[in-house]
Amino acid sequence: LLGRSTHDLDFVTAGDALQVGRQVARALKAAFYVLDQERATARVVLQPAGGQRSYLDFARQRGPDLESDLRARDFTVNSMAVQVDAPQALLDPLGGARDLAARQLRACTAASLEDDPVRILRGVRLAVAYRLHIQPETRRWMRQSLPGLGRTSMERLRDELFRCLEGARPAAALRALDALEAMPYLLPELPAMKGVAQSLPHTVDVWAHTLRVLDDLERILAVLLPGFDTDVAANLTHGQAALRLGRFRERISAHLSFPLVPERGLRSLLFLAALYHDSGKPQTAQVAPAGRIRFPRHDQAGADIVAGRARALRLSNLECERLQLIVRHHMRPIWLARSIRLPSRRAIYRFFRDTGPAGVDVCLLSLADVTATCGAALPPALWNNHLDVVRALLEAWWDQAEQIVSPPVLLNGNDLMREFGLQPGRRIGELLQALREAQAVGQVATRQEALDFLKSWLGED
Repeated sequence: LLGRSTHDLDFVTAGDALQVGRQVARALKAAFYVLDQERATARVVLQPAGGQRSYLDFARQRGPDLESDLRARDFTVNSMAVQVDAPQALLDPLGGARDLAARQLRACTAASLEDDPVRILRGVRLAVAYRLHIQPETRRWMRQSLPGLGRTSMERLRDELFRCLEGARPAAALRALDALEAMPYLLPELPAMKGVAQSLPHTVDVWAHTLRVLDDLERILAVLLPGFDTDVAANLTHGQAALRLGRFRERISAHLSFPLVPERGLRSLLFLAALYHDSGKPQTAQVAPAGRIRFPRHDQAGADIVAGRARALRLSNLECERLQLIVRHHMRPIWLARSIRLPSRRAIYRFFRDTGPAGVDVCLLSLADVTATCGAALPPALWNNHLDVVRALLEAWWDQAEQIVSPPVLLNGNDLMREFGLQPGRRIGELLQALREAQAVGQVATRQEALDFLKSWLGED
């Protein structure tokens, strides 16, 4: 009806929806998940190489016929259907096409939201994706149904939240959820950031800054991913980012498309990390004698907070670790950029030693953090220096991995025990770490040089 392609299709069947979903997944060689055993709903996830993920949801028909099923759905724009064998005939009992043409999101009934509060998130996602205005009565019903989120399975909340984050405009979705006052029920650690003041160069509180970071992360990715947005790049700040970092576009895209788990990509995880990157500030805020507000170790506090939320959302261990790393190290590129010199090989090695692949995510988040902090007052010299640092880090990760990030192994633990008569233990790991760093900075290139280096390290002749 909108003349747009979609990657989200819903199917209803009078038969066994779970069995139908499994058969489709087998035929398409796609992933299959049971969403709700009691409601008999399932999802098939298609992830073409280098393409956008598509979702096929299968549900059992509710009621005696398809029209009854449609009347029991969440929103009128979601209450239209066509028969698979007769796609030209639209069944639209609640005027969904009319609401869609008027750009209105209207709930079918108040009960539709009370019975399944996860539909609040789905409504926000639909409104953002199709630029619909949430009708006032529907907004009121959404707010009234928010307490029911506490009775909803965390897995369903997680999945719908990540679908909001995976959309083209995650910042708008999160702003809409905040406007509905959904955060205390969805991500309860975040409201504490509201009203927490910050000193210059910040001009807004921690929560408003976080929302600006989400906005700017969207813009940064718009110029650093394929499908380059020329309108965003027309802004001098983002245009410079595209100019200096654009050569990494395909590699950034591949990085963010990589799923740590089959059903969720890294891009959505990066936006969740952005939401929590300053979550440690409320509990670490200190006012110095001169009146300046400081947040010592807020990065570590935030990493602990986001780890707790990741566990509550039933994220995988890999996702939990990635979120912690991004939040824990989100200040590192900013600190490196404070020097007038480019980061040394030692600094680059230590950065990726501590972050691994998450270092790429940290770089992207840091770009948005800097622009959101300063806004239009961003000094050109500061931005250029930060771009230089991020470029040096990304060059090392993708172009100089063997030289700087992960030098080849010249000696292993057995070699050290044999050559130096050492016993197994922590000391072996410390020596190997020192050797790898010496390789990264260019001090050691051969096995003999490695042996000589460790002899000197151990104080041997």
